[in-house]
Amino acid sequence: MTNTLSPSVAQSQEPATPIVIVGHVDHGKSTLIGRLLHDTDNLQDGKVAQIIASSKKRGLKVEWSFLLDSLQIERDQGVTVDSTRIPFLLNKREFVIVDAPGHRQFLRNMITGAADAEAAVLVVDAAEGAREQTRRHAMLLHLIGIRHVIVLLNKVDLLDFDQAKIEAAEKSVSELLTKLDLEAALFIPASARDGDNIASRSDRMPWYSGPTLTEALAQVPSPASRAELPLRLPVQDVYRFDDKRYVAGRIERGRVRVGDTVIIGTQKTPAKISSIASWHTAPQISAAAGQSVAVTLEPDVIPDRGDLLHKSETPPVAASRIRTRLFWLRQEPLRVGESFHLRLATAEHAVTVTSIDSVVNLDDLQKYAGEEVPAEGFAEITLSASETILFDPFVPGTADGRGVLVDRQQRIVGGAPLLGPAAIADGEKVIHPTGSTVTTQDRTRAKGHRGGVFWLTGLSGSGKSTLARATEAALFADGVDVTVLDGDTLRAGLCKDLGFSEADRTENVRRAAEVARILRDAGQVVLVALISPLLSDRALARQILGEEFAEIFVDADLATCEQRDPKGLYAAARSGKISGFTGIDAPYEAPVSPALHLKTSAGSVESETKTLASFIKDTVRLSGALKARS
Repeated sequence: MTNTLSPSVAQSQEPATPIVIVGHVDHGKSTLIGRLLHDTDNLQDGKVAQIIASSKKRGLKVEWSFLLDSLQIERDQGVTVDSTRIPFLLNKREFVIVDAPGHRQFLRNMITGAADAEAAVLVVDAAEGAREQTRRHAMLLHLIGIRHVIVLLNKVDLLDFDQAKIEAAEKSVSELLTKLDLEAALFIPASARDGDNIASRSDRMPWYSGPTLTEALAQVPSPASRAELPLRLPVQDVYRFDDKRYVAGRIERGRVRVGDTVIIGTQKTPAKISSIASWHTAPQISAAAGQSVAVTLEPDVIPDRGDLLHKSETPPVAASRIRTRLFWLRQEPLRVGESFHLRLATAEHAVTVTSIDSVVNLDDLQKYAGEEVPAEGFAEITLSASETILFDPFVPGTADGRGVLVDRQQRIVGGAPLLGPAAIADGEKVIHPTGSTVTTQDRTRAKGHRGGVFWLTGLSGSGKSTLARATEAALFADGVDVTVLDGDTLRAGLCKDLGFSEADRTENVRRAAEVARILRDAGQVVLVALISPLLSDRALARQILGEEFAEIFVDADLATCEQRDPKGLYAAARSGKISGFTGIDAPYEAPVSPALHLKTSAGSVESETKTLASFIKDTVRLSGALKARS
């Protein structure tokens, strides 16, 4: 957003203290920030007039939240959709206010926006108390590890500043925080709209003797306290200038001085800090937590991005199986066996969910056993990697061990603080899938299209294999890397040990889906031609394959399929030579809402092939060159 603050904010030389402000979408969070900036003279001249004019235009009183709502969608809907970081000066001390989204669909932005905060202001409507979003936000503060929590009981003017009612609201929020092992540093009754107890003491609550919000912020510990912890310097990048190699990164913990010997990452190579670069300033001989630095090493070793520089006497934990606390952001449940990338500071590691150890019930905040983590759910899980991961276990109140999980599209799907190494149980199979160094984006650029799985389901004789092979040829001619997994081909090799019982059919689908996933992850377009008659089996395939799965219903009525009967199977089933045959004495459950419905009873192979090929090309987003050839 455009910087609306006074130029003096940028003049402070001390590390800024990040403060995240969270709250239910209607509890007045953005109004609080706008009022806070106004009452502490952190607005540019003329900004208040703009807010007043904008408020009048909409028939409102002075709407301080308009200061924060830089996106039109936010003004129109009254919802903050992205984390906004605002420099803020208070008594010559610099803060960064992180305005984190309150609406539940924007919680992903809160995870990232609040990740480095030293303290939090939890805004709660005193008249409404702890709502579902309040519970989620409190859980997130617990997950992220923010220990210094200021609870602002807002809108107390709606309670006529009644002490008993306000103290009842304080008690309910305090009980919630206690269940999450959080303790509020302060409870401040306030009216953000009117400015009561924001920067000046309210004369409408003479019974309240605690600090105002600005006084409470002044008591928040400085990030400089991390300077006394063991050194942790994640490598952001390596640059070369004038025959010198500079290792750049932000010091997360501890101090570094010229002459110090550090250990580099999992390679455990020792090197001496030869210099701390400085341009147009006096030479630096040391730096501390919170500072971004560029150092030179002796000997001139080359660290990788994500390597962790530390002292030999205080190493981080090294493990490939890690217990993790999780806030799950994807709308589909998380299940064992799914793979992601774990981002930890500047490092990124391929990991697989080995186990779901417990799931948190948001209603009572109790843990229970579960086979999956629901959307926007909290859990403790175990992650496994094919390489050693260096980390400091998550400690509330610090930045240690704060990781996030990202999917193949580089979307954040979960916040994942690392609790510590995971022990291996007796008799447990330990499997560490090897992650590819070739990314999905690399493959997309090279091939000109994304990978994807197109699952053709329908009765025997409906034309699945015929369409799949014809479409394969058409796509290949257009430069698409395409493969067909046909039911008979699979049963001749990979699945030749399977029969046609319901259990064997399910296993046949599972194996086909796993193979398709491997090919899809390698960037291929995969056409699976499989009767797969049951909805539950195709749901299993969708679970294995995730979002890059499209169900194609190849629809021909039973009479047409029997008339075609290319393999003589219907005749054999009618004569009793084959039992459990789909469409005769075994059910076929048609797709409820397929991605594409091809009616092949009357359509020609050529027309249906053209339809299917066009659908696939649109789905995998072919490059301009490939589109032109098609």
